[in-house]
Amino acid sequence: MTATTALAERSKLTADKVLGASAVFWFLVAVVGQWAFVAYVVSFYGGAALQGNFERWNEVLVGGYVRGGTVGNVVLGAHLLLAVVITVGGPLQLIPWLRARARPFHRWNGRLYILTAIVISLAGLYMVWTRGTAGGPLMRIGISLNGVLILACAVLAWRHAMARRIDVHRRWALRTFVLVSGVWFFRVGLMLWILLNQGPVGIGKDFDGPFVRFWAFGCYLVPLAVLEVYLRARDRSGPPGKLMMAGALFVLAAGVGIGIFDAAMGMWLPRMT
Repeated sequence: MTATTALAERSKLTADKVLGASAVFWFLVAVVGQWAFVAYVVSFYGGAALQGNFERWNEVLVGGYVRGGTVGNVVLGAHLLLAVVITVGGPLQLIPWLRARARPFHRWNGRLYILTAIVISLAGLYMVWTRGTAGGPLMRIGISLNGVLILACAVLAWRHAMARRIDVHRRWALRTFVLVSGVWFFRVGLMLWILLNQGPVGIGKDFDGPFVRFWAFGCYLVPLAVLEVYLRARDRSGPPGKLMMAGALFVLAAGVGIGIFDAAMGMWLPRMT
């Protein structure tokens, strides 16, 4: 091995490590934020349900609990419960140590995750088109597209896993994870936007301003695009491309962390007391 070859190899290994570290950093930030969101859902929605005060859900939901609307209320309750299951279980699927050391858990948790993703998407589509949502028609379309993409990616992840095409399966599983996180990304991104602009710029009086219209789609399409760029950089780019991607992930993780903190302080913690 020549000195030039050895230097190139060390450069590649360094770039791989830095990119891997940036991905781990983003993942850890996201897990903290997602499990904080779970704590809020359990405390607020679960607490109200245990008290029999289901009307309290309507403090934060448009078209939420409807007295006498049994079918819709059951679908809504199942949607919230499954949101907790999928948000807790999803990140566990992405931990390499668990994949390697606890394969039965990984397989069964993965099956539960995919099944839950399918059910929760169908329930979300039902609720959006029968009970509405904030933000008007464009928000409905954005949420519906998210649900359809989740269904498609979840099915593909399942099919490739059954066919033992593990590398391809992992890519579709990552896409499913990002798309399932769209609701969480919406809240975190919204709070980060408000913080950066020092106010609700582009939100609109009826929650239908230009930023909301953009973020109704961007909350899952932007993270999905970042994932695709990351996968390409990881598998095909040289050291410069990997280092650029690593830097971008560190910046994005910091932004997500700020959004999480703002969402926790502004939306979640006040309703957990």
